[in-house]
Amino acid sequence: MIGKKKPYIKILIIVALTAGAVFSAFPVMWMISSSLKPNPEIFASPPVWISPNSSFAAYIAVLTNPEQLRFFANSYFVAIMVVIFTLVIATLAAYSFSRFNFRGKAPISAFIISVQAVPPVTLLIPYMSLIVLFRLHNTYTSLVTTYLLFTLPYAILMLTGYMNTLPKELDEAVMIDGGSRWRALWTVLVPTAVPGLIAVGMYTFMLSWNEFLFALTLTRTNDMRTVPVGINLLMGQHAFEWNQMMAMSVLGSLPVLILFLFFQRYFIAGMTSGSVKH
Repeated sequence: MIGKKKPYIKILIIVALTAGAVFSAFPVMWMISSSLKPNPEIFASPPVWISPNSSFAAYIAVLTNPEQLRFFANSYFVAIMVVIFTLVIATLAAYSFSRFNFRGKAPISAFIISVQAVPPVTLLIPYMSLIVLFRLHNTYTSLVTTYLLFTLPYAILMLTGYMNTLPKELDEAVMIDGGSRWRALWTVLVPTAVPGLIAVGMYTFMLSWNEFLFALTLTRTNDMRTVPVGINLLMGQHAFEWNQMMAMSVLGSLPVLILFLFFQRYFIAGMTSGSVKH
């Protein structure tokens, strides 16, 4: 019958999906396994997944080290600040692009799109020069403003597209009742656009949390380093703390994993259906 897959096709699909899942999960499982082993056993041949000497010593070493805890605090602070600023600025910009026609709208939109095409590494030297010129080197301000340059173009484009799907009747209903456009934005459109805002927020958080190159270049002292740079610092001149590197990687992956577990349902759009009264 048409529409029914043959049994061998279903089996091939299941096998392919299983192979893909195993391939994707292997590095994560090896990272967790290595974080529990003593350093000498990580490169044992043949490899051992579960060592008889497994322990949480690497996690304890990381969580009891004030310097490494500072790396996590820095990453959380920078990522959260970038998310807040990105959502506020991008929401205002997206509302303007979605609801108003103004002079220069097309060139500005084209400029935002073109910014997305510029590789960040090409901006490293000129941006570093500006940071030093304004005496912002080794500060939270330098990290937050840098990441805003990377997150805002994508956030504005995504939220503009999302707000374009929201009917203008929502704005008009508020203004008919005597409300302003400002009220329409923050009391009606923003709550309706929660899925889009969460998607942008998750992207912004992950970019800020995982970024390494600019975090390494724009900071000088360990009290300003973030988690990716902190993991790199465990690679010493004569020895690598592999189990602590793996432990920090696991702990650094948890925030992103938790975000996906709790907010993945918000990626499904469609909350606007039925929001307009007829």
